[in-house]
Amino acid sequence: MTPRKLYAALAAALVLTASAASATELKLADFQPPSHFVVDKVYKPMAEAIKAGTNGDVTVTVFMGGELGPGPKEQYNRAVDGVTDIAFGLPGYTASNFPKTLLTELPGVIDAETGTAKIQAHTDMLAKEYRRVQLLALWNNAPNLLFTAEKPIRSLNDLKGLKIRVPSRNAGLVVEAWGATPVSMPAPEIYNAMQTGVIDGAMIDATTLGAFKLAEVTKYITMGMDSTISSFFLIMNRDSFDGLSDDQQKVVLDAGKTAALNGNKAWLGIADKALAKFKATEGKEVIVLSDAEAAKFNAASAPVVKKVIADADAAGLDASAYVKALKSE
Repeated sequence: MTPRKLYAALAAALVLTASAASATELKLADFQPPSHFVVDKVYKPMAEAIKAGTNGDVTVTVFMGGELGPGPKEQYNRAVDGVTDIAFGLPGYTASNFPKTLLTELPGVIDAETGTAKIQAHTDMLAKEYRRVQLLALWNNAPNLLFTAEKPIRSLNDLKGLKIRVPSRNAGLVVEAWGATPVSMPAPEIYNAMQTGVIDGAMIDATTLGAFKLAEVTKYITMGMDSTISSFFLIMNRDSFDGLSDDQQKVVLDAGKTAALNGNKAWLGIADKALAKFKATEGKEVIVLSDAEAAKFNAASAPVVKKVIADADAAGLDASAYVKALKSE
């Protein structure tokens, strides 16, 4: 090899080495099963957008099924501590960290169809709650319904004495106002708990009929009342985010906003399909409450909504202003 060719080869090698050294791989941790629709509907488009927008300098590798550590409730701490760069989770699983965010789940505060856009328009009002991480995406799911293993819920009285899984403290207060006993439990644990009779049912959205196979242990679904609407987030380790260039940060933030819209669209669409499939299955029943019975549920939960907002105001969270912003046109 001539000196000139040798120099060119060395120069090319140095460029490749420098490029590899500057490349950043972001780990994304999710506790849901690898087969969950979030992979194709949300994570793949987000990862592709980040890779394309940074010319391949920033990539995202997804770890499903708790591969980076078990326990859905630990997702927030995994992001804070840097166990993962990005974490999927529910604010309701660590409710004490997100009291203002969780106002969005109260019956009547947001609409399932428009809630995500309104939440995104007012994330500046949530800055204090996400100061230890970088918020990338925040979206609402389909409305939570009442799943029961054996007993049909056709009236408010039918809930008395039942143990119902809830996704958060606020949802627990609503279920308690309806006369049942709330049981806090992450989604992956519901199947066994319903199958073994540890709980009588669950408050959760219809996507879980397939995603967590809850159709196998659910005989009745009740809907028609104003219910809670859970939210999901994608949060990023602060050091990981700060380690990106300004341009790369913008790409990641833009991809996160799109991921939120994709997430909301996916959850709503799949919830509708799952509910229709459940309804068409022999031995299963979807119960739509009569207007009179739905009004009883709503009347029972209304004082809870007012109290939660009032308590949040008293704690200095400007809760009424946030709820008003979410309800505005």
